[in-house]
Amino acid sequence: MSSLTHFDAQGQAHMVDVGAKPATRRTAIAEGRITMQPATLDIVRSGTAKKGDVLGIARIAGIMAAKKTSDLIPLCHPLALTRVAVDFELLPEAHAVRCLATVETVGPTGVEMEALAAVQVALLTIYDMCKAVDKHMVMEGVRVLEKHGGKTGSSWY
Repeated sequence: MSSLTHFDAQGQAHMVDVGAKPATRRTAIAEGRITMQPATLDIVRSGTAKKGDVLGIARIAGIMAAKKTSDLIPLCHPLALTRVAVDFELLPEAHAVRCLATVETVGPTGVEMEALAAVQVALLTIYDMCKAVDKHMVMEGVRVLEKHGGKTGSSWY
């Protein structure tokens, strides 16, 4: 296993120096899901939640999270994102909503953290908007599915 990159030789936390790395097109795709009671999923599907369009607001929250990741994660680099897409899939048989976030940039470092932040905050927003009717929702399976660009090229997980 390689050493952790966010620590120097003395074990002190630091931001990784990416200044010498070439700017390449970087893409990361992450997913996660939130399970809920069937009646809650019906409310999400029908758009009748008291707070409004659950998935529309969760999409905006996910996009905002991707843009603000470096403000939330202490050692993340601020990045100029070129694309953030947050999509949802209703999974009626599982009483769940799947979130898929795709984030892109052209730069010296990847966008996995931005994709993960987008998914998690989108799911948190669904939870927030539906918690009045369902306090037993569970967010799960948040993970990177694939990444492209940089020295390592493409990886699928």
